[in-house]
Amino acid sequence: MEILYVTGEEMPALPQCVATVGFFDGVHVGHRHVIAQVRDIAVTNGLLTCVVTFDRHPRQVVNPDFSPQLLTTLDEKLQILESLHVDVCAVLPFDKQMAAMDAATFMKRILADRLNVRHLVIGYDNRFGHGRTDNFAQYVAYGQHMGMEVTASDEEQIEGLKVSSSRIRKSLEEGNVERAAASLGYPYSLSGVVVDGFRQGRKMGFPTANIRLADNGKLIPAPGAYAVMAWMENQTAPRKAMMNIGTRPTFHGHTLTLEVHVLDFSDNLYGQVLRVDFMHRIREERPFADVAALTAQLHRDRENAEKWFKDNKI
Repeated sequence: MEILYVTGEEMPALPQCVATVGFFDGVHVGHRHVIAQVRDIAVTNGLLTCVVTFDRHPRQVVNPDFSPQLLTTLDEKLQILESLHVDVCAVLPFDKQMAAMDAATFMKRILADRLNVRHLVIGYDNRFGHGRTDNFAQYVAYGQHMGMEVTASDEEQIEGLKVSSSRIRKSLEEGNVERAAASLGYPYSLSGVVVDGFRQGRKMGFPTANIRLADNGKLIPAPGAYAVMAWMENQTAPRKAMMNIGTRPTFHGHTLTLEVHVLDFSDNLYGQVLRVDFMHRIREERPFADVAALTAQLHRDRENAEKWFKDNKI
């Protein structure tokens, strides 16, 4: 996949393409449904496929106080799009100038003139342009004036509910990582550097890798214990693990921590980047009367995690 970072500089002429435009947070199954339609049209007409996205969440520019709760970073988004065999991903810098651009101007200056889009596929609920005031019929009319065909994609549903980034965020905020994975098409993940922690887990027989997340605005699922798959540096396959997200209430903690206990593993991971894929929530976070009670619960957590992995043939 070719990645184009569209700037104010002149770009070489691009081949004609079929495109869709959006922020595509998570690149979930609804987004994939739209991209599949783009690909079908492109193959039929002998054109390239192009996904047009932005380098930051548009609301960060419109509302500087907005803190995104992202499902994917830009790099993660690009990796997923490449796996979907997209020919070109055009990354636009979303700034105040672009925020002020109306839909007709955006379609002409960016899509038609710079990216050579000849067919635009719009998600069923997608609106773009300043104020997001235009509707699909207006997009079609704008396209006719510039030789661009515009079609709409229908919505994708799972269990009778439309798939959306906001619904996925809500699932993660509730700790329902399996429902989130069903809508994403893959397990939700977090990555970070393993740093020195409080070392309480090791004393209880459960050494943990404490993850310090990069400041990338990604959403952290609800506090609790989870069964996860842990990806270590220079490893070709993940390892089964259990993870706790919380403030360590038994030890009267106040800072949110992310602690991963890799099953049947004791090597030093300090300084490594560790990625965890969330598979199943074992329980919510709660305080225990003492360390012995917490240790007993950790043993039950491990048993429940191992049972879940076995039942799901992982």
